[in-house]
Amino acid sequence: MDSIISTYSPISLDEMSGIKLMNRTDTKFVTTVDRLQLLLALARDDYRAQDISGTRIASYYTAYYDTPDNNMYIVHQNGHAGRQKLRIRSYIDSGLNFLEVKTKNNHGRTKKKRMDMAGFDPNNPDHGIRFLAQDEQFRTYDQFLRKHLRYDPTVLTQHLENHFSRITLVNKAKTERVTIDTGLQFHNLKTDLTADLTGLVIIEIKRDGLQPSPILGMLRELRIKPSGFSKYCMGSALTNPALKRNNFKERLHLIERLLGRPN
Repeated sequence: MDSIISTYSPISLDEMSGIKLMNRTDTKFVTTVDRLQLLLALARDDYRAQDISGTRIASYYTAYYDTPDNNMYIVHQNGHAGRQKLRIRSYIDSGLNFLEVKTKNNHGRTKKKRMDMAGFDPNNPDHGIRFLAQDEQFRTYDQFLRKHLRYDPTVLTQHLENHFSRITLVNKAKTERVTIDTGLQFHNLKTDLTADLTGLVIIEIKRDGLQPSPILGMLRELRIKPSGFSKYCMGSALTNPALKRNNFKERLHLIERLLGRPN
């Protein structure tokens, strides 16, 4: 992987700052590392790779929040539009940490609002962080959440954490970002169960509207088909046996097939 991605023209973090795509359409694909290597060879002339101080495969950490009755998970599992996720996302190589609210509206567009999560350490994460208005330290977070989140922030706790590595590509026109996630590992903070999806690859194409996408044709050529994949929901379904997962069964079976695991 390193040898292929090192042949890409680089794009710096500063250049990336103008390609936020905070109000976007997302299309996800699930495949294997072997197929990814073929895709990266095809895409080399049409895309640049994000480079942070010489690092092109970045490390990420995420902690997801939910209600006591797992409502964020349930709303997604039941297929409702207008769903939301709350997470702390750490971009480990760049030292950035954000509190993020993701909202998917009825038209399939994803909006992301975020603010700095000062002092958060992804190498020693605090799983007891709560957003209580009466706590002076978190009053600013509480105000942010009450503005952008439809849930009462005071009842939310961390349910799931994950680690993964990410390659980020940008097309030459700078109208599209492609994220490629590998090495997915989940730990459920409620059940203490884990799931290792090493070998699986999650590709996400992020565009403002229906901008041209060179990589879509390459994915079709390699017979890599679109497939929804929520890290929070899939990680939760794999690590919490008490959760309903009827509407995720097809995706869970796809994971098993791609990783060569028995059903």
